[in-house]
Amino acid sequence: MILPWTDHPWEYSVITAPTRRRRALVLALAVLGATSLAACTTGTGADGKRPRSSAAPADPASRPDLRRFYHQKLDWRPCGDHRCASLTVPMDYSRPGDGKTFVLPVAKAVTAVTGRRVGSLVLNPGGPGERGVRLIKDGVAEDIGRGVRERFDIVSFDPRGVGASKPALTCTTADSTESNESNESKESAESAESAESADGEEAAVVPLHPRTASERADALASARATAAGCRAASGPLLPHVGTDDAARDLDVLRAALGERRLTYVGWSYGTSLGTSYAEQFPRRVRAMVLDGAVDPSLDWRQRMLGQATGFRKAVAEYAETCADTAGDACPGTTPEEIRALIDRLLERTGREPLPVDDSAYGLDAPALISALSLSMYTPEAQWQTLSEALVAADGGDGTRLAALAAGEEETQDPDAEASGEPTEADPSEGPAESGTDGVPEDNAEAALIAINCRDVPHPRDAQAYWDALAPAEKAAGAYGTTGVTSELVCADLPAGPKRPHRVTAEGVPPVLVVGTAGDPATPYAEAVSLSRQFPGGMLLSLDAPGHTGYGRSACVDRKVEAYLISLTKVLPGTTCTA
Repeated sequence: MILPWTDHPWEYSVITAPTRRRRALVLALAVLGATSLAACTTGTGADGKRPRSSAAPADPASRPDLRRFYHQKLDWRPCGDHRCASLTVPMDYSRPGDGKTFVLPVAKAVTAVTGRRVGSLVLNPGGPGERGVRLIKDGVAEDIGRGVRERFDIVSFDPRGVGASKPALTCTTADSTESNESNESKESAESAESAESADGEEAAVVPLHPRTASERADALASARATAAGCRAASGPLLPHVGTDDAARDLDVLRAALGERRLTYVGWSYGTSLGTSYAEQFPRRVRAMVLDGAVDPSLDWRQRMLGQATGFRKAVAEYAETCADTAGDACPGTTPEEIRALIDRLLERTGREPLPVDDSAYGLDAPALISALSLSMYTPEAQWQTLSEALVAADGGDGTRLAALAAGEEETQDPDAEASGEPTEADPSEGPAESGTDGVPEDNAEAALIAINCRDVPHPRDAQAYWDALAPAEKAAGAYGTTGVTSELVCADLPAGPKRPHRVTAEGVPPVLVVGTAGDPATPYAEAVSLSRQFPGGMLLSLDAPGHTGYGRSACVDRKVEAYLISLTKVLPGTTCTA
């Protein structure tokens, strides 16, 4: 992963890892530069209708050309304390007999008690780009209530193109790496020449809001370079990594697990995967929890603006309530002092990057925005670290904020530290884990780009993005403008047929949607909307800051788990507190 304090500033994503010992953050989104990514969105169509696909029959399991996939048996083998297997799915569901497949790693924590077992509980941790196998190996089963563990084996998988999937997505080729190194050398020389101006001033840093023709040309060129890298390295995969196809894989997994109906929990992007499954296979759902909802009726601009506004509000909430969470670590004794410090740092990094250990570039303003935004996911785990990093930055050292922007300062698993267990990846996860076949060890960055751009039709004309900048700045300040520019990469990547639409899932049983009032990445209004789109949909609210609720609130945990075990309904208006 390219570090965010290089010349590629970063933004936020909606990825979450749902354990109580969850990482402080999982991935940052690029804003400008050659690694720009797109925030999770759901399309730009004008008609609001969901297109019909001849490639998705009512019961694909009955198709002779899909029988070998639906009738496969998982060969479970030990992998540490868990069981691992591989699931084979067609690369193209419209041509399943062409010999092209994805092989997806699957992991299971065997927790069900003999005589009490209901079945398998399948989890998706979000992203797109988060790895389900890693979620299991990180001990998610230990953080799920005993009642659920006794009745379900806990299962997850790496979706098509993600993690140790074979093949896996990447946006970097050996040739492009060499080319980038050459270009970086050339750009460094040009930057050095431009820095030697008559008045001795250094070259300007990348702006949060590209206003001039030159700044916008640079932003667009960087996004196009990223898209070109994805096409060169993963071109044949790009048409086949959309969420609707991943949902079809989920149904093949259901069948391979021997389950007649699916019991599922999805966080953040995992709600998009769950929604797609419910729309395609409504009568194969037993129970479904969608936590941190993505509303499929919103277009790219609405979704981006809602998220940007959510992060702006969350940072404001941090300034107001820091003392309640971080205590003496807060970077000021009053909200006014904290706001002033953040404003001071934004102005300072907008002029010149802060020094960062082992970095020639430093921490610029977009990277500061990224560090602030990413620290809003789990206040209880992150705000103290953020506070300490802000204090250090105010003293002139951007190293800790740069680490936050990169996702390197994480909440550690005390059990793993105490046991002395190694933290490196298990080799059983496959060759992609070790970086062979040209795929980096962690390809979440490429997956985030490819899947979002496939799911979401974006404008091809750059002017649409420039037109969005001023309204975004008015609504969400720097969080809005960086949100807009993060979408640019999708202008040059293939999109699927998906359009903004309201859920159509006739026959699905009551789905439980969890919404957190202060969720910055998937705003609460989207959970309200999604719950109303499902027939019989239920909304469970958490009155707290942070992203998602299940795994962060004992009250939410109890109600979610009663639903998973006994299908106990959640009454309208039910609200939990942190």
